Amino acid sequence: MVMTALTLATLAAAQAQTIRVATYNMRYANHDDSLEGNGWGQRYPVIARLIRFHDFDIFGTQECLYHQLTDLKDSLPGYEYIGIGRDDGKHGGEHSAIFYKSDRFALLQKGDFWLSTITDRPNKGWDAVLPRICSWGKFQDKHSGFTFYLFNLHMDHIGVKARAESAKLVLARIKAMAPAEPVILTGDFNVDQTSESYSLINTSGLLRDAFELSPIRYASNGTFNDFHINRKTNGRIDHIFLSKAFHIRRYGILTDTYPSRDAATGSADTGKDSRWVARLPSDHYPVMVELGY
Repeated sequence: MVMTALTLATLAAAQAQTIRVATYNMRYANHDDSLEGNGWGQRYPVIARLIRFHDFDIFGTQECLYHQLTDLKDSLPGYEYIGIGRDDGKHGGEHSAIFYKSDRFALLQKGDFWLSTITDRPNKGWDAVLPRICSWGKFQDKHSGFTFYLFNLHMDHIGVKARAESAKLVLARIKAMAPAEPVILTGDFNVDQTSESYSLINTSGLLRDAFELSPIRYASNGTFNDFHINRKTNGRIDHIFLSKAFHIRRYGILTDTYPSRDAATGSADTGKDSRWVARLPSDHYPVMVELGY
């Protein structure tokens, strides 16, 4: 009995020192996607099941509108989220929200800033074509007491200067807010591992790309699929960067699919003569890492 109790205690301690972190651009809800068979109402139950199966402890999201976040939270018992809309600082527009297991983590602090020279209210920075926001939280593991920051963002898809300056801004904020504390940066950076803005972060001495650090990689494709299941790329535009406090154990780009009845030929029958197609839960694949600390 003593050995059993000791073993259980050891296993519990090991689990408390492991965290599964992810980043996931879930694609904003829009009518055109619905016409193509990729509507949010069809996709979000799949996304929720994916998250629960892969057991994300904490994850950054991109592009979700307020009603999408509500749908997701309702489908994920035990998770809470933080983050505000980039258009009005409340619920308007896309969010860079962070979801976390509320029984695992205590939220100590939170905040948001715009990727711009004006960081405290909605606006477009530099050559960006849209307002862009970064949301952050300071979390404490209730089991171990370990505290860390997670920053989550979505960089502009057009503005080259905006992306570079956004990288510099985020690094400056991290240095000011958490100069010696563990930090995770997640997001859709809209550029791959060959870009200037990626390099600014990865060679900063503050954060490193989890992909490069991981001893185990499951990454047979890039992270942007555009809802094309046969698309192959080596470009990773969704990234997870880590400070030195974390020890990465494995890294994965999760290329899960799901079957859907083809809208053009599907029947209302039992499915015997109907046609099914493989679909993707979003136009990005989620990235997940397992970390030790």
